[in-house]
Amino acid sequence: MNEGDKNIEQRMREALAPIRTVLNKDGGDVEFVRFVREDGHLYIRFLGSCSTCPLNIMTLQAGVQAMLTLEFPEIERVMMVHDTAAVT
Repeated sequence: MNEGDKNIEQRMREALAPIRTVLNKDGGDVEFVRFVREDGHLYIRFLGSCSTCPLNIMTLQAGVQAMLTLEFPEIERVMMVHDTAAVT
């Protein structure tokens, strides 16, 4: 991983902070897992009450993806994972 990749990943982590604040109010959370620059996929994992919420796909699409793709044109898609080992 080069310095540019580390920088963009850090910026993405920081951009998740306001989203995390909202989710924390309902006992949930989201964490950055990995960004794959080659295909523009950002992988995140929901935690707490968000991990089992039946509306988490809406939170992913209308919340996380909508906000982050505005700030980061490099992101083509935000993907939800349950097992970080599955992301290579």
